[in-house]
Amino acid sequence: MADMSMRAVGWARSFPVSSGAREGRRWAREHLDSLEWTAHAPETVDDVLLTVSELITNAHVHAHSDAQLILTWDSRCLHVSVHDSDPDLPTPRALDTTSPGGRGLALVDALATDWHTHEQPDGKTVTACFTPPTEALSGR
Repeated sequence: MADMSMRAVGWARSFPVSSGAREGRRWAREHLDSLEWTAHAPETVDDVLLTVSELITNAHVHAHSDAQLILTWDSRCLHVSVHDSDPDLPTPRALDTTSPGGRGLALVDALATDWHTHEQPDGKTVTACFTPPTEALSGR
């Protein structure tokens, strides 16, 4: 018989345009510390923090919106979701080595196990999933 229990935990916080991505990274790191990922999966932590930074920056710069960051750990995947008020779904751009921007979604695609967008009545949510290495899970 399959184990039907699921342990899930989550955290949410809004980051106004004025606070920037740095505060989002700091906040996310605190919660990754509580999951012991910083000790057991430091490379995954780096990937999560870079993704948090990119998604919050996209909400602030492209959507001109506050960013609602939600972290959810369901014992299999850490879901990193950022909601903004722009209904237009993001479209990955062709990589341009001469432009200083436009690589955010390409980075998310390269770092996350999976990612997707959801249309919402009041904007959109971009969610990236991170699965830590198996040895990190055994530490929890």
